[in-house]
Amino acid sequence: MSPELSQKLAAAVDGMPAFPKSVQKILELTRDVNCTPKDLVQVIDKDPVVMVKILKVVNSAYYSLPKQITSVNHAVVYLGFNTIKNLALSIAAIGMLPKSNAADFDVQQYLLHSLATAGIAKQLATTVADADPMDCFIAGLLHDFGKVVFAQFMPEEFRQALEISKRDSSSLHQALQKIIGVDHAVVGAMLVEKWRFPTQLIETIQNQHGSKLKDTDMIACVFAANQISKKMNFGFGGNACIEELTPAMSARLGGNLDQVIAKLGDLTAIFEEAKIFSRLES
Repeated sequence: MSPELSQKLAAAVDGMPAFPKSVQKILELTRDVNCTPKDLVQVIDKDPVVMVKILKVVNSAYYSLPKQITSVNHAVVYLGFNTIKNLALSIAAIGMLPKSNAADFDVQQYLLHSLATAGIAKQLATTVADADPMDCFIAGLLHDFGKVVFAQFMPEEFRQALEISKRDSSSLHQALQKIIGVDHAVVGAMLVEKWRFPTQLIETIQNQHGSKLKDTDMIACVFAANQISKKMNFGFGGNACIEELTPAMSARLGGNLDQVIAKLGDLTAIFEEAKIFSRLES
């Protein structure tokens, strides 16, 4: 990477908003084995924006709860600790998305894809010994955030890459490397490093494409979830070129991509939840 490009990317990353403090606190709680639902409720109750949006989703027709939920405490009781954590993190990520962009990047499709990838990655993590489902959900949710950085701060170059990818039916990351010199995985990793996420999550976002990716449980889960989400045509911000699992990933997940999909079974619930979460800003 040239010094000029490095400087340009750093400026773009610096221009992105900080991750909300309340959600950073939620992330800290998720890594504390002694965390209780009460701890989570106390953090959310102090952030009215997150609280209102959580209650909006909880009271949607999707969950069909027997009565109106008016507090986060009751939401945790009805939907569970993990669902509320996932929802709070999703709200934070959605809140940082631009309402529009000069690159004509379809943010809604991007969001659906990211939420679906997060849900699938979380489910895959339950089948792998050393993968943490919550960390895999976060990595899946943020895996393509580098595209948002490009759409905001390098819109003309990103538009060109999107057009090349669509015209040639080629992968977007290759088009970005051709036009900009790096792909969205590189700038996405820079962003989550700025947000002070753990090293394992940074390297997962950086390791998204190619046959010689680093071999970890989290990378296997998120990479596979990304390809599954694309293969099942659930939202995408670019041409959905699907990559096969590396041999190491197949060994960790117990088969090739089609075999992993078969083992997962019906993913309708994950996709429906992604649709509900994605409507938070509408």
